[in-house]
Amino acid sequence: IEDWVETTCPNCGGPAERETDTMPQWAGSSWYYLRYIDPRNDEKLVDPEKEKYWSPVDFYVGGMEHATRHLIYARFWHKFLYDIGVVAYEEPFAKLKTVGLIMAEDGRKMSKRWGNVINPDEVIDRFGTDTFRLYEMFMGPFEESIAWSTSGLVGPRKFLERIWKLAQTTPAERTDRELAAALARTIDKVGVDIEEIKYNTAIAAMMSFVNLWEKKRALAKEDLADFLKILSPFAPHIAQELWEIIGEEGLVLRAAWPEVNDDLLRETEKTVVVQINGKLRDTFSAPADLSDEKLRAAALDREKIRRHLEGKRPRKVIVVKNKLVNIVV
Repeated sequence: IEDWVETTCPNCGGPAERETDTMPQWAGSSWYYLRYIDPRNDEKLVDPEKEKYWSPVDFYVGGMEHATRHLIYARFWHKFLYDIGVVAYEEPFAKLKTVGLIMAEDGRKMSKRWGNVINPDEVIDRFGTDTFRLYEMFMGPFEESIAWSTSGLVGPRKFLERIWKLAQTTPAERTDRELAAALARTIDKVGVDIEEIKYNTAIAAMMSFVNLWEKKRALAKEDLADFLKILSPFAPHIAQELWEIIGEEGLVLRAAWPEVNDDLLRETEKTVVVQINGKLRDTFSAPADLSDEKLRAAALDREKIRRHLEGKRPRKVIVVKNKLVNIVV
C-alpha cells in the first residue's frame, strides 16, 4: 500500500501521495452493519464465524426512499461480498418494514424552510414524554405518512390520566369475570400487535379495556400488575410509577410478559363483522362458541342488515367463525 500511496508528482516531479479517501459516504453506509458485528478487527472486514453467527440482520426498518436508495446499495455490496466469499449469506436482511413520515400540521414535510418543524422538547414540556410516545404510536399504521396534530395529543393524555386515577383506587379481592376476560383479550391482542408492528391497534385495545375497567371497577392487584406490564412499552414512565405505587419491585419493563388465560379467551364474547357483498354494514357481539348456523341467523336478524337487504334474498352467506358473516346478494 505504501508503494502505491507514495508516488511522484506528475507536474513538478517532487515526492507526493495519492489520495486514498475516495469512497463516497453512500458506499460506506452500505455495509456498516457488518462492522457492528466485529468493529475492532484490524485484519478483516468481519470475522467469518462472527458474521455467520449474527447475520443476516433480523429486521430492517426504513422509509420508502430506502427501496430505491440504501436498500439497493446495501444488497449490491452484500451480494458482491458474498460472491468473493467474505460473507456467508446472499441476502443481508431477513425482514423489511417501511416506516411512514410524520408530516407537519400543514400536510407538508417538516422543514426549516417552511417553518413547520415540531419541536419534541416543547411537546414533552407541555404534555409529557409518555403522552408524546403514545400519540406517535396511535397516529395510524406504522407504514403510513400522517400529518401531526397538536390537538390530537389531548386524547392520549386523558387516557393516561384515567389509568392513573383508576390504578390508585382500592383494588378488588377478585377481578370481575367480564373484566378478566377483557384483560385476557387485551394481553393477547397487544402481544400479537407488538410482534406485527401494529402499535395503533394495540393502544386501541388497551383503551377499550380501560373503558370497561371504568365501568366495572373490580380489578385485582395481580391483574392490574399485568395491565401495567403491557402498558409499559408504550408509556414506560407512568407504568413504572404505578408499578411502584402498588407495591411491586424492580423495573416493570424487566417483568415477564403476562401469560394469556386461554380459558377466559375461549369463553369470552367476540365481535363479529357483518358484510353485504364485501362491504361493512354492521358489527355485533356474540359468544365465542356460537354455532355457524346461529351466527348466520343472528346476522340476518340485525335491524341494519334487514334494512340494507330490503327484502332481497341472499344467494350465499359465508361465515368465518367468531369473525365475519358475509352476505352475498
